[in-house]
Amino acid sequence: MGSALALTAAGPAGAQIRPLGSVPSAATRPQTSTPTRPPAAGTATPARTGPDAAAPGNPDYAPAQNTAPIIATPVAPPALPPVVWDLASAEELLAYIAQVGRDGLNPADYDPAGLASAIATGNPAMISPAATLRFNQVSTDLALGHVRKPGRIDWWVVDNDLSAAKQDALLRSAIAAHDLTAALNGLLPSHPQYESLKAALAATPASDKATRERIRLNMDRWRWLPRDLGPKYIIVNVPGFHATLVENGVNRWKQRAIAGKLSTPTPQLNALATGVILNPWWEVPKSVEREAAGKKGFVPVKGPDGEIQRWRQPPGPTNALGQIKFVMPNSKAIYLHDTNARSRFNDATRALSHGCVRTEHIMDLATELLSDDNGPWTPDKVEEALDSKKSVQASFVKPVPVYIVYFSSAALIDGRIVDYKDLYGRDAKAMAALQMRDGGASLAPPKPKPGDQIANPAAKPKPKAPVKPADQVATR
Repeated sequence: MGSALALTAAGPAGAQIRPLGSVPSAATRPQTSTPTRPPAAGTATPARTGPDAAAPGNPDYAPAQNTAPIIATPVAPPALPPVVWDLASAEELLAYIAQVGRDGLNPADYDPAGLASAIATGNPAMISPAATLRFNQVSTDLALGHVRKPGRIDWWVVDNDLSAAKQDALLRSAIAAHDLTAALNGLLPSHPQYESLKAALAATPASDKATRERIRLNMDRWRWLPRDLGPKYIIVNVPGFHATLVENGVNRWKQRAIAGKLSTPTPQLNALATGVILNPWWEVPKSVEREAAGKKGFVPVKGPDGEIQRWRQPPGPTNALGQIKFVMPNSKAIYLHDTNARSRFNDATRALSHGCVRTEHIMDLATELLSDDNGPWTPDKVEEALDSKKSVQASFVKPVPVYIVYFSSAALIDGRIVDYKDLYGRDAKAMAALQMRDGGASLAPPKPKPGDQIANPAAKPKPKAPVKPADQVATR
């Protein structure tokens, strides 16, 4: 059930979009810890989005992937002496900065004039710190994107492509090999979509600023993802309303999807799908709990103290998740699932859910993945489990990465650009950050002062949402 399209076919009829498969592996770019990009002062941890992931006992919730346990700080190894730059390498870096615009970055953000002034002195003591600073700035942006966290609305994808240790090792090896250009180019996304957007940027006249900015932004979004997505993965592009299974760079399966509505947008994240649940229970999110609490067909889950902690909907024809859901725990409790309202897949704009991704013909996708790698779950066994009407978990032989992303532009094979509606209005802030020298780090709200934390006596309470009738319980 493969498709030639990697994102939704929103362009002209018959137009093909570059596949979303990852090409070269990350062998030349080993995965490492989180890069050096400290959050702006006063940045607070944003409130969770999605179906209230912290609800007690919610099986769809897992702590954020980059949350580390509190342990004793290990003793750091002795620091290496600062890198000493030779003149030729510094000049090569200056030349690289001058042409970085072809990758959608702004050379002026790296102060080439300051580096040129240091080079003009001929003094390694002046050249080396100036060159190292700019190498770190450029390499960080090439690997991780120029837009900083404040400009990335609801983006929770973990990207461990570049750490401080790897960055330092890369610099030292590049200086020793006298090949700075190759070292920096090796940080760029290897995905075909990135190369296609890059070609489209080169072909777009400077006078078409709006198109160029949109392309630049979506090129940067590719840098927000891991360089290597894996040999087999599922990718959901929210503005395109499609889910795609990609294997070895080729679309193996692609179907329509329904994403979160404007009031409950689907966050961008990555997770590892370990299997599926057939005939699933629906763990009602806190955001719609009032619509289900006490209603017919919903079961309360009580804590040790006898108090109701959450509500569940048992398997059956009215279950909001349909016949199947993917097991992919994450900090937002977002997952792919079936639906009991399949006619909505025919809608042109499919922003209808409470955050999770309803996926058309998801049973076919699950059946394929369950039987991969000589898995024991044959189509007949899956059908038998469904017929039992009991909730059954089936595991994949190998977990499958899932990426839920947000690309408002994609490149067609012939170089033309197809634009999707900026569903959640996320482009403007990210574009503004892209145009800032600090990547929008200064967009973070200032740290509140003690006096600012006094409650506002004039603040009005938020109005309560109206309760829907019993037969109008919203689905996920």
